[in-house]
Amino acid sequence: MMRFKSQAVTGQQRHGAVAFPLVLVAEGPMAQRDLRAQSAVLAEQLATHGAILFRGCGVTDAQAFDDFVAGFNLPNFAYDESLSNAVRHNRTPRVFTANEAPQDVEIFLHHEMAQTPYYPSHLFFFCEQAAAAGGATPLCRSDVLLEKLTQHLPKFVARCRAQGARYALTMPAEADATSGQGRSWRQTLNVDTKEAAEARLAALEYDWQWLPEDAIRTTTPALSLIRHAPSGSEVFFNQLIAAFCGWQDQRNESTRSVTYGDGSAFDDADVQSAVEIAYDLVFDLPWESGDVALIDNYQVMHGRRPFSGQRSVLASLCLYSIAA
Repeated sequence: MMRFKSQAVTGQQRHGAVAFPLVLVAEGPMAQRDLRAQSAVLAEQLATHGAILFRGCGVTDAQAFDDFVAGFNLPNFAYDESLSNAVRHNRTPRVFTANEAPQDVEIFLHHEMAQTPYYPSHLFFFCEQAAAAGGATPLCRSDVLLEKLTQHLPKFVARCRAQGARYALTMPAEADATSGQGRSWRQTLNVDTKEAAEARLAALEYDWQWLPEDAIRTTTPALSLIRHAPSGSEVFFNQLIAAFCGWQDQRNESTRSVTYGDGSAFDDADVQSAVEIAYDLVFDLPWESGDVALIDNYQVMHGRRPFSGQRSVLASLCLYSIAA
């Protein structure tokens, strides 16, 4: 059976006695049977560390990445069935591009699909080609972040806990690849007509308003900002930072994209302080071509730094959950 050895990388953090992230280097190319044999141990390590960076596993393309993910024997979360607003393109039924947003656009810290009632528990990323410069994936432990926020912004945390948040998004009729939030409402809702879109939104308990050029503005019901991870720890589980800092395009204004659950506005100073605290805790994952990262979506926020040159990072999602 193929084995891993742990390795230190520059900037690697320690929270108590726990390294973040865990970096595992394979002794040689990994077969599915090797991963299946070790999947239980790797799952335990993921629960402890929050993220694992795998190196030297012989993953070279989308199909090899698909095979690697399948080795963990987790249910697939098909992107076509998600409510995510990012433009992505499938390379295999399980594997898709991470985000088609332009390379100069920063994607800010978030939990994958936490702005929707349906979200995955596991994220896999594969670096098909590392950028010439930049392009790191920032990672932040949300349990550690919640502890820091509780220390420095206790009133903000109490209100987040009590009220949750509503997310508003204007979606175009056709996909807009120039925006990090450019997925069309047809793709996002997996429908073909306005009538079907309205039926889907009603079932989700969203509010909506049709706009010129067949765009639509949707608003979620109140969703939790703080929740318990399966590990039992409390986490700052949301898309507040991403929405406040990054949901900005010709249709969306970032500061209007998220409110408290009662519809009242967040205090800009509170959110800006939360952003600064979160980014002080960030580890920038330094991609090398062939790397694979496994992230616990409950425990760890992620994003994308701007970059230059060609960069290709593919993604695969597993085991969706339903928001409480």
